[in-house]
Parts: sequence; C-alpha cells; structure tokens
Amino acid sequence: MGQRIVDGIPVVSVSGRIDGVTSMDLEVVLDGLIDKKMEMIIVDFSEVEYISSAGLRVLIAALKKLRAMEGDLVLISLRPFVREVFEMTGFTKLFVICSDVGEAMERFRS
Repeated sequence: MGQRIVDGIPVVSVSGRIDGVTSMDLEVVLDGLIDKKMEMIIVDFSEVEYISSAGLRVLIAALKKLRAMEGDLVLISLRPFVREVFEMTGFTKLFVICSDVGEAMERFRS
C-alpha cells in the first residue's frame, strides 16, 4: 500500500486483495489520514483484484468519518470485478467513483 499527495490531497494506492486480513492495513492508513484532518482522500483501486465485505466495511467507516467532517472519499480506477461488487451492493450510490486521479481532482474542485 502506497501513499502520495496530489495537489494537497492524499492518494492511497492499494493492490491485490482487500479482505479480512489486509483490510486492517487499509483501515490504519485511512484512519491516520483522517486523524491528520485530511478531509478529502482518494483511494486508487487500479491494482485491486478482490474486495470482501470486510474491505467494504472499512471504506464505509472512513466515508462516514469524512462526511461528518464535510469531506469525502473518492474511489478511482476500479477493475471490472471490483466495480461489479460495488454495483451489486449498491455502493456505487454511496461513493464517488472516478476513472482516474485527474477526474477525482476535478470533482474536488467543483
């Protein structure tokens, strides 16, 4: 899992599987950014092959915390299988999903 800052907004890159074991790592990273008062966070899913319900719970918890701060969590570059999971669970209605960092940055600016 990697992090970088683009125009002041953290971009968290995740790879492989987000499941019961690895979701805890994602939770630590997201909570750390939220604790630092980062109100906008982008999560890059371009290298994610699978997400379980545990991973979805971590994202929902982070989204709730950010929205309470009047912030947001944007997901980018979802692979087809991962996008399908978000569609089947109805989470595409909860999350802002963009194709790439550029589109996400435009979303934050508007």
